[in-house]
Amino acid sequence: MVGNKQMSNTYKQIRADDSVVDVINHPAFTGFGQYIFPWDDRDYDVGLKMDQVSYLLPYHSHIDTDTVIKPLNHMIDDINAGKTVFHDFYTENEKQEEPSKNDTGLFLYRGDPGAPYAVICAGGGFTYVGSLHEGFPYALELSKKGYNAFVLKYRIGSGQAATEDLAAAISYIHKNADALSIGTDRYSLWGSSAGARMVAYVGTYGVHGFGGDRISRPGIVVMAYTGHTDYSPSDPPTFAIVGENDRIAVPSVMERRINAMKAQGIDVEFHRYPGLGHGFGLGIGTSAEGWIDDAIEFWEEHM
Repeated sequence: MVGNKQMSNTYKQIRADDSVVDVINHPAFTGFGQYIFPWDDRDYDVGLKMDQVSYLLPYHSHIDTDTVIKPLNHMIDDINAGKTVFHDFYTENEKQEEPSKNDTGLFLYRGDPGAPYAVICAGGGFTYVGSLHEGFPYALELSKKGYNAFVLKYRIGSGQAATEDLAAAISYIHKNADALSIGTDRYSLWGSSAGARMVAYVGTYGVHGFGGDRISRPGIVVMAYTGHTDYSPSDPPTFAIVGENDRIAVPSVMERRINAMKAQGIDVEFHRYPGLGHGFGLGIGTSAEGWIDDAIEFWEEHM
């Protein structure tokens, strides 16, 4: 059985003055509401409102409340229509053997039936998963363009385990492509900060390099603000972005890798945005606003 079929119902929309705890316990998100939010290892303040979620994302910036809430309400709309939005990609046996795998899953933003898919890995320094800011908002934009977009909730604490989760998720998607009504040709991987390291590793070493199935490498990789340096001559085409003032992912380090890849004949595109530091997400209201449209165009050029 693919996913956990949510019941068709009419659930209320989320508002900026709703509490984080109320959203976690929202009946539309029964069984997976906790995976929407960043931290696995803490209880949330019952008084914290959705317009205060920036307090939960210390490595991120330019967090826009409306941009956070819209994708959550999109999920509620899909659930109200009887669609499945959350998928377990590990089996119950796998979770019993390794309990940390319980803290994983895939959120699906549907595009056109049979359209290619993307997997999005948010950042958070492997201490939390910032999907609220740079996962769900990206997926919503991709689905608006007709693409199927998955947001990965991976295990924190280990880059190795997180990348193994990504490989397992990709394998799950390919095994269940027909049931999910998605196309697997020229799929893309999108990552930010820690998440960018994950997608770059899979781009370089393949899904099977992290315990997944022997399937094709991604058609492209999209990387936001990371100091990752590994690459190979067979890396996929890569689209990379960073803020000019980033003190965590130093732009010169990122540019050096991109230039080395270009010298190997890999198609690359690199953007440095003035006035920005780390973790700017979609960059609403900044010099980076609109970068996601450029990244989608890059993907389309390589289909």
